[in-house]
Amino acid sequence: MQTATPDVVIPSADIIVILIRSTLLSLNDALRTGNYTVLRDLASPSFREANNAGRLHQIFSSLSAQRIDLSAVAILAPKLPVPPSIDQDKRLHITGYFPGEPAQLDFALVFEAVARQWRLFGISVNPAKSVSADAAPPAGTAPDKKPSTQQGKSGR
Repeated sequence: MQTATPDVVIPSADIIVILIRSTLLSLNDALRTGNYTVLRDLASPSFREANNAGRLHQIFSSLSAQRIDLSAVAILAPKLPVPPSIDQDKRLHITGYFPGEPAQLDFALVFEAVARQWRLFGISVNPAKSVSADAAPPAGTAPDKKPSTQQGKSGR
């Protein structure tokens, strides 16, 4: 019997949409209530170690101050100009946006496989001026090695 880690594969399109929506709706709940513990607790162990609820509150304070409502992600279809990919560390990267007028919501999400489930490793969410359907959005920078959370175009 082999004990090696099974190969990590890109999930189906349906699972990708579920990952995007569930993550952004958890963030929406956190923004609305000021309670980031559920978002944190649903994430990967490395994300939880790097981010306590207070740190997440601070990281997303600007988004919270803008009173951004992310609930539309429950019904809108995300646009993924770059196909989801798995990096050398076996992390799933999903970058895209939800269209809207006058602003769209850019996102970059990174997930780790933990006990055969994809768990949040990094998140970047940024309301941005809408772009044409043919142009790729300027999504925030996704984390590559260190689990982190970011908003906007700022670095870690």
